[in-house]
Amino acid sequence: MSANANMIDRSLRAVWHPCTQMKHHETLPLVPISRAEGVWLYDFEGRRILDAIGSWWVSLLGHGNPRINAALRHQLDSLEHVMLAGFTHAPAVELAERLAKLAPGGLGHCFFASDGASAVEIALKMSYHYWKSAGQFTKSGFVTLANSYHGETLGALSVTDIPLYRDTYAPLLRASAQVPSPDWRLAEPGETPREYAGRCAKALEEYFERHATGTAALIVEPLVQCAGGMAMYDAEYLRRARELCDRFGVHLIADEIAVGFGRTGTLFACEQAGIAPDFLCLSKGLTGGYLPLSVVLASERVYQAFYDDKLERGFLHSHSYSGNPLACRAALAVLDILEEEKVLERNRNTAATLNRRTENLRSHRRVAHFRNAGMIWAFDVREAGPGFAQDFHRRAVETGVLLRPLGATVYWMPPYVIGEPEIDFLLDAVTKLLDDGPASR
Repeated sequence: MSANANMIDRSLRAVWHPCTQMKHHETLPLVPISRAEGVWLYDFEGRRILDAIGSWWVSLLGHGNPRINAALRHQLDSLEHVMLAGFTHAPAVELAERLAKLAPGGLGHCFFASDGASAVEIALKMSYHYWKSAGQFTKSGFVTLANSYHGETLGALSVTDIPLYRDTYAPLLRASAQVPSPDWRLAEPGETPREYAGRCAKALEEYFERHATGTAALIVEPLVQCAGGMAMYDAEYLRRARELCDRFGVHLIADEIAVGFGRTGTLFACEQAGIAPDFLCLSKGLTGGYLPLSVVLASERVYQAFYDDKLERGFLHSHSYSGNPLACRAALAVLDILEEEKVLERNRNTAATLNRRTENLRSHRRVAHFRNAGMIWAFDVREAGPGFAQDFHRRAVETGVLLRPLGATVYWMPPYVIGEPEIDFLLDAVTKLLDDGPASR
């Protein structure tokens, strides 16, 4: 048995893989990875695969980044972990200070957790608890954009609007309300993305006019609804949403778990609208893909609502590994690299290069709604029937590229270190897959 086959066999016997129908692996082989470097993943026999989706959007600066490696080695020599309840340590303090300086609108008071869904749970609970402490007991509802995704724990799933993830667990979930998504693909002919965003904001206003007294918060994925098919929208919606939340007394939660740290072109996507949310949720690229870590930044007003002599008015939420020193040190190294190596400026050049080289792809007969925001690219495939995503993924891996379509949407969110040869390899592979693939599946 080959080294790859041996690892696949062992994994299928021992591991229950996430977001997977395990029976599919009877015909769709697992991809065993031995090591990784830069934008490349290597299997146990030396074959390499271009990580075009940043390993589920977490690998910002490439695999095996030497500066992050060095930071973790240094941290290992002093402190690997200590509980954050009643204790503190330098990596958590330094990271909270750095994030507070970088975040919009004076956000700070970082509450650490382990992953994106945990951050969303924290923001939802904080918002509800804030209004309860203020005596507004009716404000317990949440509103989201249609086709939104915020995670798969029960609270986060309650504000997720993707049936594939939600429907099975519907009896366990708390009801939430959905308002129209400003996804510009849904605009009327001749209607600009900004005009459509304004029309969707009007629908939000009408919802608040009827339901604001029972609404704690609006939660949005700023600029790009990633898991919902890389739906992109104009920043005008965020500006209007902030104004409406202020007018109607509703919190604004910005879920920047996937879009933060330069992914949409600015450090935080909210910057492009010139607004600050009441809660900012961060994870994924926060540690450059090295270790699990998430954080919620809250406004001073929210923080003060919990500052009290009474224990029950405090925010009694915890995770065993909250603010883990190793994870925080990795995050600090990421922030250092982004700043000192002028990564966002370099990304603009990378994006311009990639966009110039997509001219033929944009006009491909099977490509619709080609779109780009910062370091995210996506398009919809015409005549993509059932089974398209799995088939495209399989053929892409065989070609040497990790792509994982969302339904009929093909996208890539590569590590920021992708270079011109890798860009050409990616685009050539995608074009060939479209040319060779069946008209429908």
